[in-house]
Amino acid sequence: MPRVLRPVWCLALAGVAGAMLAGCSTEEAICGGGEYPVMAVGGTGSACVSDGEEPPKGYVRYPKGKVPEHVDDKWDIYWDTHTVDKNGDIVDAPDA
Repeated sequence: MPRVLRPVWCLALAGVAGAMLAGCSTEEAICGGGEYPVMAVGGTGSACVSDGEEPPKGYVRYPKGKVPEHVDDKWDIYWDTHTVDKNGDIVDAPDA
């Protein structure tokens, strides 16, 4: 490696290592801090609600253990094709 590129490479490597040690993630969170995700009943829409508040009319909390946390994680992808009906049952999304 040319002598001029070594400092640049070392800085880049140090930056990546620092981000990993600090617990930083490149994954985009579904909701911001102090919020939780809710889903539209009968559709694939979603929203974020402030902690301590109830979901707005037409929305429900995700079923326990099936809550998406990051964009394109396992549950975010799953809920693209599934929804909860008015009885609370998980069904195929009508627009999937």
